[in-house]
Amino acid sequence: MLAAEEISRMSKEERLAAMDLLWRSFSRDGIEITSPSWHEGVLTERSRIVDSADAEWLSLEQLEVRLSRQ
Repeated sequence: MLAAEEISRMSKEERLAAMDLLWRSFSRDGIEITSPSWHEGVLTERSRIVDSADAEWLSLEQLEVRLSRQ
């Protein structure tokens, strides 16, 4: 079993690869993941924003700039 100390020594890329492997194993093994109760509300609100034309649309370049500042 993977210990927390081992994870903390992994690079960001290694951690992302490990998460990808875990998610793929859920799918492969038929393990269903239930969304948290708040998830439906978030999706409903985002759909409402898009439908009302209040959404702010960014180009990929704009998004990359915004994310690089965080």
